[in-house]
Amino acid sequence: MSSSADSPNTTFDWPVRVYYEDTDAAGVVYYANYLRFMERGRTEWLRALGYEQDVLREREGILFVVRSVSLDYLASARFNDLLTVKSAVPHHGGASLEFEQSIIRDADQTCCCRGRVKVASLDAATMRPRRMPPHLLSGILSGLARQAHAPTE
Repeated sequence: MSSSADSPNTTFDWPVRVYYEDTDAAGVVYYANYLRFMERGRTEWLRALGYEQDVLREREGILFVVRSVSLDYLASARFNDLLTVKSAVPHHGGASLEFEQSIIRDADQTCCCRGRVKVASLDAATMRPRRMPPHLLSGILSGLARQAHAPTE
């Protein structure tokens, strides 16, 4: 794996509102739904860089799959909360990306959940690990660099 010195340490933020369907009977976000929120953050991050996962599968023969997850639940999010999913890629390899993600409650900036998600690149036909095509990896890394240097408002 490459270190964060090779990848800019920038975050991609994606807003999420907690719907009734995301909660348990007490109105608290059901623990597994934090994984769904993180998945949305990663998918929207790729989309913002110009990569649609279905197009990658069709044109490049590449799939991204979750290899491992480690989560810490820190505070409860509740029905109707506005949350921000923050995603960063501190490490990458030729066939993998490692995400650090956190879910922040907007109202008080409390971190509700944080985790590390390792994603592997697979050959869509064989479902075996496959290095990302060089142009894809460089596109992802240059997209991260553009996000890191984009002006903030």
